[in-house]
Amino acid sequence: MTPGEVSFILEATVSKTFWKQEKFAAGRGAPMGEVRLRDIAERLGVSVTTVSRALAGYNDVAPKTRQLVLRTAREMGYYPNLTARQLQRRRTDTIGLVVDVTGPRFSDPLFSELLAGVGNRAAREGFDLFVATMLPDTDDELQAYRRLVRGRRVDGIIVVRTRVADRRVQFLLEQQFPFITFGRSTITDHVSWVDVDGERGVQMVVERLIAAGHRHIAMLQPDLPLMFALLRERGYRRAMRAHGLPVKETWIVRRPLTEDGGYQGMQHLLRLRTPPTAVVAGNDQMAIGAIRALQDRGLRAGSDVAVVGFDDIPLARHVHPSLTTLRQPIYEIGQHLCRLLVAVLRREADGPRHLLLQPELIVRESARL
Repeated sequence: MTPGEVSFILEATVSKTFWKQEKFAAGRGAPMGEVRLRDIAERLGVSVTTVSRALAGYNDVAPKTRQLVLRTAREMGYYPNLTARQLQRRRTDTIGLVVDVTGPRFSDPLFSELLAGVGNRAAREGFDLFVATMLPDTDDELQAYRRLVRGRRVDGIIVVRTRVADRRVQFLLEQQFPFITFGRSTITDHVSWVDVDGERGVQMVVERLIAAGHRHIAMLQPDLPLMFALLRERGYRRAMRAHGLPVKETWIVRRPLTEDGGYQGMQHLLRLRTPPTAVVAGNDQMAIGAIRALQDRGLRAGSDVAVVGFDDIPLARHVHPSLTTLRQPIYEIGQHLCRLLVAVLRREADGPRHLLLQPELIVRESARL
């Protein structure tokens, strides 16, 4: 995949289920596509209008009724005429997600889990998911948002990894276009967002490191102005100050949020006159790169230098030594993001909704806390 060139639609699993059930019914002798709104209404004992509005996602239908209609439609093998419905409502039934990538592929496994969470929830809600990849914080990236919004290719957008003075958020606010963010914003708090309390999580980790005897604690930070990095650094500084420890700016190293970035950052830290005895990384990939840099110097993570990551990607438990990290429930975050955006699109939200989740400390060999 080349950034800026790839975009695709993840078809809703629900639609595939409809098709499979229709085919199965046809195998029993029923013609494909025979199930009508009237058939569903008769089975449930409700009006055709109620069934139609429930399938269309209107908020004047009770949530329990809507779920019952959707479940019955699946069981009966109903397949809606999506094109006619979309033209009538002037909606695409599609959610947009622009993923920032720094290489020719999804280098961060976190995005795979996020896509799975968003996509599965979108399917349950009757939406498709449109995904595009772009280099972060570039004119091409902003142009991708312009195409999605002004071309009305999607009904709403999920903004991933918010940034300080985020141009994407500013543009969507100006266009008054429905969106939700993964991360908070410095521009306004009057938007719906889902976030993980990285500030509190990193503060807890640094306090645990201090309790274990560490005094020279460094951070490997991303080289982009990401909101989560700003908040985590705030937690780091707060913990150090609370214990009367100096924060040396040379101990905060900014590199790409990749394994190579972590490797380079750790090499830089090891060349300092007073190298750190513990390192908190911006994500697990950076932490794994830091472990590799230590090994190349004949040092061991955990015994010589404590290393802590963030995310708990699958590889974290399999590297050697295994990685101590802060776990964020990324699949569930994807589900929450989609659920809240759908609520905005269906006008079920009477104001911005905020969901702040807590990370979980997973202790392994790279830092015994």
